[in-house]
Amino acid sequence: MKLTLKIWRQKSPDDKGRFVTYQVEANEHMSFLEMLDVLNQQLIERKEEPVAFDHDCREGICGACSMVINGQPHGPMQKTTTCQLHMRHFKDGDTIYIEPFRAKAFPVVKDLVVDRSAFDRIIQAGGFISVDTGQAQDGNTILIPKDTATEAFDAATCIGCGACVAACPNASAMLFVSAKVSHLALLPQGRIEASRRVQNMVKQMDEEGFGRCSNVTACEAECPKGISITNIARMNREFLKAVFGSKETV
Repeated sequence: MKLTLKIWRQKSPDDKGRFVTYQVEANEHMSFLEMLDVLNQQLIERKEEPVAFDHDCREGICGACSMVINGQPHGPMQKTTTCQLHMRHFKDGDTIYIEPFRAKAFPVVKDLVVDRSAFDRIIQAGGFISVDTGQAQDGNTILIPKDTATEAFDAATCIGCGACVAACPNASAMLFVSAKVSHLALLPQGRIEASRRVQNMVKQMDEEGFGRCSNVTACEAECPKGISITNIARMNREFLKAVFGSKETV
């Protein structure tokens, strides 16, 4: 299949940047990143600068392969990372626009690569959980209801890719932060530092320059792991309890 690619090229954070048009032939069984590998090989052979893009595991786990494809973070397939998107979802002759995630808190480093270290700083602001060192406890020592454990694990599947930020018209990081708050707030092991954790993470999120949530729900629609916006409501409750000192549990 023959494709026309319009790719955002930006040499450095200070460069203005622009779309550049390329032609490439791809196999329908290739992943999207393999198609970009083919393009880069062609550019290298022509002594041109290859397109810079992030990737790591290529198994839909790490979230590094973040880019906007035809206006959608990670492309047209729901609950799919860019590396797991295959070219069979495109047609011969298609024109594909590829650009980096757009957010003040995600400055462009080069081409399709953005600096998402703001997420790392939010995680660091959350700190730690108190655990006893030594031998692991028996699995049945702390009984956790099945529904609660499921909710916690669902929130913990967040891979921190930033698609929620890229999808949000306000560039809000609320879905990411709420997922990280929720998966610990729901479990007894995370309750000891819950008040300090939510306040510090929300404060850091604001300092990083992310926008406010206005319930557009585009974050949930574009999240490759299907993180629910109910986590945002839970984080808001956690934050209000921490600020006003309520003794209620989640």
